[in-house]
Amino acid sequence: MDTKTTTEKATDAPEAVDEAGTTTPGADAADGGTGKGDAGAGTGPSADTDGGAEDLAEDLGEDSDEDALAPVSSGIGGAAAAVVSAALGVVALTGSWGARIVAERETLLGQIKTSGSGTPAQQISEIYGDAWHSTALVNGVFAFVALFVAVLVLILPSRPTWVRAVAVAGAVLGAIGVLISVGIYFDLFFDLPTAGS
Repeated sequence: MDTKTTTEKATDAPEAVDEAGTTTPGADAADGGTGKGDAGAGTGPSADTDGGAEDLAEDLGEDSDEDALAPVSSGIGGAAAAVVSAALGVVALTGSWGARIVAERETLLGQIKTSGSGTPAQQISEIYGDAWHSTALVNGVFAFVALFVAVLVLILPSRPTWVRAVAVAGAVLGAIGVLISVGIYFDLFFDLPTAGS
């Protein structure tokens, strides 16, 4: 009886050891592997996410810098063109020193041509008519340039409100200047005086 009991205990003990040996290390390995896997899963993606976020931030920063520089340069050019168009429109309506010089030249040429044997009608046409028409022509060129530049500024997209307002003013002044210049050049508003008047 004792021998069988001892043998059974002896045979049972290795099985318990084996079971414990296989179960415990496996469990430890499983736990350790899981822990390491969790740790690796916890650290790996976070590092990649941080690096990707930094790269994305740098890319966005560069793109935003480039996008910020482009509108600034084009915005300055559009604003300057709008102011120039308005100034040219004012010059077209009030007259310029260039138009005055051209008118004085035409007056001098008319006096030279009609100094010998010119009729009163010829003197009026050569001395006064040509000078008025030359003034209207020069002012009309200024008005046309003002209108053209203003239209270009208005066509460009993404212009600030004040730039568009100045460009509209330049376009209006230029259009009025063109109409007045055309009317004076072709004697639409009033005719040249005659010798008998």
